Amino acid sequence: MGDPYHTLEKQETAVIIGLTTEGVTEEMTHEYLDELAFLAETSGAITVKRFTQKMSLPNTATFVGKGKLQEIKDFIDENEIDMAIFDDDLSPTQIRNIERELNIKILDRSNLILDIFASRARSADAKTQVELAQYQYLLPRLTRMWTHLERQKGGIGMRGPGETQIETDRRIIKDKITRLKEKLDKIDKQKQVQRGNRGKMVRVALVGYTNVGKSTIMNLMSKSDVFAENKLFATLDTTVRKVVIKNIPFLLSDTVGFIRKLPHQLVESFKSTLDEVREADLLLHVVDISHYSFEDHFNTVNETIAEIGASDKPTIVVFNKIDAYTATGGFEEGINSKPGIEDLKKTWMNKLNNRVIFLSAVENINVDEFREMLYEEVKQIHITRFPYNDFLYQDYE
Repeated sequence: MGDPYHTLEKQETAVIIGLTTEGVTEEMTHEYLDELAFLAETSGAITVKRFTQKMSLPNTATFVGKGKLQEIKDFIDENEIDMAIFDDDLSPTQIRNIERELNIKILDRSNLILDIFASRARSADAKTQVELAQYQYLLPRLTRMWTHLERQKGGIGMRGPGETQIETDRRIIKDKITRLKEKLDKIDKQKQVQRGNRGKMVRVALVGYTNVGKSTIMNLMSKSDVFAENKLFATLDTTVRKVVIKNIPFLLSDTVGFIRKLPHQLVESFKSTLDEVREADLLLHVVDISHYSFEDHFNTVNETIAEIGASDKPTIVVFNKIDAYTATGGFEEGINSKPGIEDLKKTWMNKLNNRVIFLSAVENINVDEFREMLYEEVKQIHITRFPYNDFLYQDYE
């Protein structure tokens, strides 16, 4: 039986809000809100309604226009909604103004992602990284925490103590940030030692958008039991497993999934996780081909890899979940809407680089060919590193 208290817990309801601004199409806005709704679901909330507005720039005071804010307020009041989630980062002023109007909990995308990371962190390492990111997010938004005093007792007479308290809190948080950074530096040094202790074994890192099936591929390759489920950020801690294909051992690491608009605080605090990518000899870039935005996801991951200085790594592009893929236009004439592997090999995807594979990790489709491709890539790196071990490969040629 599950936890009886948990089942009695009422799920929070939410409305989600996004803007179509310059350089963002309406289609893109809806895609971002689909992802935001999935983030809300991952955090345990139910998305009841979504609101969008077309503006050249977000309103500096309330993010959306006054009329749209009133429309959102009317819906919230009529349906007793618990919170409003905005798809972009809000300034402290915007949060304060929107909160005053809507009178419910206000979250932005970064806040929501940080909350999910906090609930998913298991190891001391991940917890420290998330805590640092949360404090960095909180620091410029401290004034918001004192608005409840103004509502209770009015602004007059409370300004002095309020400001003093904010300054005190700011100092406390800055001290905590400093201590957490020092703690993470120690963790980073320990991880560097651990990575050094792994010797000169070839290191392969799984990278990709969140929820593309990296952990499932990890389980398949290493015959281990890494946590995998259909939720965003199921994996926070880097898992490293020793894998042997034929006669060659190598290390395979599963890393945290990337996402569009990932809070910069998280990129900074998850440095030790990203180091696994930076120090890898080979990247396996896993793409969920069944997702309607997989091209966008592919580009987001490549941009993040470039940001951390790892774009020069040899990479195998792994198009996963082909069992759930349906072609929707953009295909060469004569290719089925439910294409097979040979059909997929005729598409632009197969021309991305000279290392592309199509498979389904869950259905075990084309996994042997993937294993063979991975073996050949790791073998080449291994031969370069240990040329005197060349005789090891003779039996497998």
